[in-house]
Amino acid sequence: MDGLVTPQPAGSAAVDGARGQQVCRACGQHGLLPFVDLGLSPLCESFVHPSAAMRGESFYPLDVRVCPHCWLAQLGEFVPVHDIFTEYAYFSSFSKDWLRHAAEYVAAMADRFRLGPDSFVVEVASNDGYLLRNCVERGIPCLGIEPAANVAKAAQGLGVPTLVNFFGQALAAELAGQGRQADLVAGNNVLAQVPDLNDFVGGLATLLKPEGVLTLEFPHLLRLLDGNQFDTIYHEHFSYFSLGTVRDLLDRHGLRVFDVEELWTHGGSLRVFACRETAGHLMTPAVAKVLGDEEAAGLRRADAYANFGARVAETRYRLLELLIGLKRAGKRVAAYGAPGKGNTLLNYCGIRTDLVAFTVDRNPYKHGRLLPGTRIPIHPPDRIAEEKPDVLLILPWNLKAEIMAQLAYTAEWGCKFIVPIPVPELVDGTTSKGGNPP
Repeated sequence: MDGLVTPQPAGSAAVDGARGQQVCRACGQHGLLPFVDLGLSPLCESFVHPSAAMRGESFYPLDVRVCPHCWLAQLGEFVPVHDIFTEYAYFSSFSKDWLRHAAEYVAAMADRFRLGPDSFVVEVASNDGYLLRNCVERGIPCLGIEPAANVAKAAQGLGVPTLVNFFGQALAAELAGQGRQADLVAGNNVLAQVPDLNDFVGGLATLLKPEGVLTLEFPHLLRLLDGNQFDTIYHEHFSYFSLGTVRDLLDRHGLRVFDVEELWTHGGSLRVFACRETAGHLMTPAVAKVLGDEEAAGLRRADAYANFGARVAETRYRLLELLIGLKRAGKRVAAYGAPGKGNTLLNYCGIRTDLVAFTVDRNPYKHGRLLPGTRIPIHPPDRIAEEKPDVLLILPWNLKAEIMAQLAYTAEWGCKFIVPIPVPELVDGTTSKGGNPP
């Protein structure tokens, strides 16, 4: 948009040529430790148009390392962030549970922090307006900041004021200079997608009013480890966070964590509440509780990360054994969903159309395209009723309860489901064990 400055990309985990080691993108220290290596994979949201089906794709390392100083788990930046997020295939509003989650968030924040017509709410990486639409409905002035023009257009169509831009210190200073500091800044599942963490968090500090509140939601590293959630690792996610790491990162920019909530989203996430150091928000006992859980799990010890790769490899073996067994038994297998995590899973396991014939997704943007790397075709959901597969592999397993409820009609022909994480298992539609709220 005219008059706004786009921050330059960079500031990522980098390779120090003198030492041959990576440099931590949060604290700048050298000597990152191995965590898990998922081999080579394409960008998970780069869906292939059929006209390009016979062309090559670029594959990049998915080798996660952990900093032994601040304990940030991180990937190197192999592709400029502008190349990933200028046009994006993910639209938040296609999940009913996610829309409900966003509506509940706005209601809770409006009540807790007394947000109203005289307040100002900013969401960074506001996607298609899934969250701020609730502010518009409540008459709370708001602004979305979203770098993907195609996604921002959907938000603007809902009446959500949206800047098409990347967020950082320069943009935050410009908004603050215009008198547009915020009572509440929301960042849902964006922190992991930022290569230059210090520029981003510095901008968040600038954007807050003196008593303003920042909330950040992100998948919890503790749950990634406990739940074997390796498929949440992909190039669009540069970093993987614990509360301790986020607390230290915010502290370096004059922000203080005063509360935290444990959420069901994305297999287990945290919602961190922070404010300026001088603000009057009181610390809650929840902060010490989550930090204690992380300490007990050893998240600040190298041995917590040492054996994760072996667990991941075992999941690959089990899933391939299950799919090959179904294939030999003459069963037809398809998939549900085309999320980023699904593309990590499929590419790491080497699953192609010989084992999974097709997938379906509710997002029309993806229809008619092919999954990156695996080239599995993506169809609208009604293809399931047409093809009547014997088994469906649920790729967005974090939404398995919602998905199984949507697909209850498949019981008519005895369709079963594969839930791949934490351990691959074959279940029927009445065996859902949760994963998202009822």
